[in-house]
Amino acid sequence: MVAADARRLAQLFGNLLENAVRYTDAGGTLRVHARCEGETAVVEFCDSAPGVSLEHLPRLFDRFYRVEASRNRASGGAGLGLAISRRIVEAHHGEISAQASALGGLCLVMRFPRLIASPAQRKDGA
Repeated sequence: MVAADARRLAQLFGNLLENAVRYTDAGGTLRVHARCEGETAVVEFCDSAPGVSLEHLPRLFDRFYRVEASRNRASGGAGLGLAISRRIVEAHHGEISAQASALGGLCLVMRFPRLIASPAQRKDGA
């Protein structure tokens, strides 16, 4: 379980889904995977869209940064979606990073601190 603002997480996941759909070709793949790693909840959005070159990854979450200006303008992007996503993740004491996806595109990985229930809470079903 993660302590979160449901509205902001819906905005975050909506932004990431919109990005993946916008840049993934018809018939492409989008994989969303969630898992727990100790005291961390991990959520991954990986797609098969044309990959982002490694040199762009450090700036991918900067406001107004565009990997390919013409591609973003044509699709209506303002270069704010991933910057907003990063702020939402950080507001939840989490981290977001980007890496090459095994699917051939981009993989956005978010890590959030988990709430660990005490034995008494587990017994009560909380």
